Amino acid sequence: MTEITVFDPPQCCASGVCGPSVDPKLSKLAGDLAWLRHSGVTVTRYNLAQQPGAFVENATIQAILEKGGEDALPVFLVDGQVKSQGVYPDREQLAQWTGLEAECRKSIGLASTCCG
Repeated sequence: MTEITVFDPPQCCASGVCGPSVDPKLSKLAGDLAWLRHSGVTVTRYNLAQQPGAFVENATIQAILEKGGEDALPVFLVDGQVKSQGVYPDREQLAQWTGLEAECRKSIGLASTCCG
């Protein structure tokens, strides 16, 4: 099964959906990642503020950080390969990366696109 690993910038909590002002992109991402998990995708998420060791232990992430600093985060790996960095993908992108396009379209009742 497909595995997505997310390396987030420093945030107040693991999901970033906390504190007095929640970024709507992070709230949407939390729902999208829950959808992936429900669809059978393994999702692992690391927060630089809470789990810095995971960033140091991954040579790919370490190289990205050395080159681009924290601005390169978030980084999304799919089965160990970099798919995105510096932005949060939408559900359509996540579905494409994991081969779930059909389930995504069906879950929202669309024939050709997955709009989240």
